[in-house]
Amino acid sequence: MLWCYGWLVFGVKELGKTFEIQGITNAEKIEQDFLNTLRSEKFNLPIAHKQAKYDIDGKTVLAFYIPVSNKKPVYFNTPANTYIRRGSSDQKATKEEIDTMFRDQTFGWKSSEMVPNTDRSSLNEGSLKRYRDYMSRFNPDASYVQYEEELFLQKLRIIENGACTFGGLLFLGKREEIEKRFPDFRIDLLEIPGTSYNDAKFSYTFRIDEQENLWEYYFACFARLKQRIDVTFRVNAEGFGEEFSTGLNAIREAIVNLLMHADYFSPAHSRIRIFSDRIEFFNPGGFPKPLAELKGKDISLPRNPIISKLFRMAKLSENAGIGLEKMESNWKAYNQTTPEYDLSFDFTIASFLTAIPSAISEEKPLESTSDLDKVLSEIKKGFGSVSTRINTDPTENVAYFQDNYGLFTGYLRDKYAINTLYLRDNYAVNTKILPYKHIDRLIWLLILIDIEPSINKQSIAKIFNKSLSSIEKDFKVLRDMNLIMREGSNKVGDWRIIRQLNQ
Repeated sequence: MLWCYGWLVFGVKELGKTFEIQGITNAEKIEQDFLNTLRSEKFNLPIAHKQAKYDIDGKTVLAFYIPVSNKKPVYFNTPANTYIRRGSSDQKATKEEIDTMFRDQTFGWKSSEMVPNTDRSSLNEGSLKRYRDYMSRFNPDASYVQYEEELFLQKLRIIENGACTFGGLLFLGKREEIEKRFPDFRIDLLEIPGTSYNDAKFSYTFRIDEQENLWEYYFACFARLKQRIDVTFRVNAEGFGEEFSTGLNAIREAIVNLLMHADYFSPAHSRIRIFSDRIEFFNPGGFPKPLAELKGKDISLPRNPIISKLFRMAKLSENAGIGLEKMESNWKAYNQTTPEYDLSFDFTIASFLTAIPSAISEEKPLESTSDLDKVLSEIKKGFGSVSTRINTDPTENVAYFQDNYGLFTGYLRDKYAINTLYLRDNYAVNTKILPYKHIDRLIWLLILIDIEPSINKQSIAKIFNKSLSSIEKDFKVLRDMNLIMREGSNKVGDWRIIRQLNQ
């Protein structure tokens, strides 16, 4: 008999889609034999159970209930006799699946263990400073803000008894120290120009660079994903401009959940894939309980409590639950869809649909021209002047445009009806007018033209540290796409963005 969980019923025969009570003889012996099997020392764990005996029309039926064990795998004699449920059948588990079950026995505390041969020098100085600065700005009331470094590290369990915890090392450690314990440490983020690898013209058009630790991976992933989400710019009650996007809130929660709940001891690694119609978050490690139970009861069961707390203290995650409700409600408010889940006992995938044309067109625009003028005023304030930007480090200029990407795409949509998703996913890739990776710079050029219509190509080349010929090619593409036109002569004229009427 294969080992399983649930109800085991003796004395009932299945006939197609119906069941027939047949009863059993010598019920006492069958019951005793079965219980002796459960008590056998050949099982690696004690088997919990409940039993009942029924008399139905003079026929005896035995029923045994075996609850799901929270310490898998459960096997008879050797781990090779481990079975898992697939569809309607029980099949032998693979070695990788059995290893996953053993790791899940440490759910919630493995990453809290101390890492041998580590100390304060194993942490990345820049990451620790940025983390403390971030907490001071966004969670100034937290008691940890006032602590000296040594107490700060101890209270947050980044370091215990002089050694880093696994969670602390993963979150703020030096990459070379992390790789000694996790040789394939990485969070993959790939942009794939299609709805699948099969219909993509290239394997990928962007892959995130390796980062020092989880804290740095969070910001690198967020900066890239932010470019995919439209952000509305609005003026608050105090008269200050601010970015707003429920979609951005959902994506932020998804990244944090990915990093908090990954099984870092698995041979697999977390992966974010950006397709033309969706964003997929893949994580090694299954949920600790069924999805409905986690959502219905708002249960907080972090796989990596220290990592979860570090994100929480930076105000990047909530105290309760695992963020599913927050992700779903925010994404639904953004484009009227909810994330789709693909769940297994050793991995989870959450997919966020992005290619929803009706949702994009229905998104509420800014209410008036005066609102657009306020947005442009705020953009100009952040940008400064062309002369200032020419004398600024080009990497800082690029960082400015990347950080405000969502604001810029929302602004271009509201003012000129330029659908940047169309530019990014359809026109550039399908027509091969230019390498896909240059789409970002085209959007930045449009913003530069709107800030300063008389700006010349030489200035733009200096701002981005690109050759003049590269910028001239970019302008040719914008003109070929009928997005800009020149008014006046080349010496004293201005550039003008053409409002799109057919996207």
